[in-house]
Amino acid sequence: MSNRPTRRTILIATGATGAAALVAGCGEYDDKGESSSNASPGQELTTTADVPVGGGTILKDEEVVVTQPKAGEFKAFSAICTHQQCTVGSVSGGTINCPCHGSKFDITDGSVANPPATRPLPEKKITVEGNSIRLV
Repeated sequence: MSNRPTRRTILIATGATGAAALVAGCGEYDDKGESSSNASPGQELTTTADVPVGGGTILKDEEVVVTQPKAGEFKAFSAICTHQQCTVGSVSGGTINCPCHGSKFDITDGSVANPPATRPLPEKKITVEGNSIRLV
């Protein structure tokens, strides 16, 4: 008689491991659905000259994307896609684009412009002082 695990035991163990990994992956977001960031309040993120009108700049280390939908209007969002937590890869054509699965987000409000993401990018509070864009 053998003490080998049954197929059911293996499937249950594998499912539990997968569920634990899924829950761990969701840890990037707080209870309001907002992602954490590597940037700290008061930190200069970028300068106004580095953010093109109608586009944006991705700050990978800070996990923030800063956009300028209209001249002189600056917005900031989490650079972590709400679909599967990839870092967004580009800003073009009025959208913030995730390279992993094709999600796109509007540069004016972070709303989903193209699925599979179903939630908008969380907005980050910024202040513009002269040429400096800082996290609030």
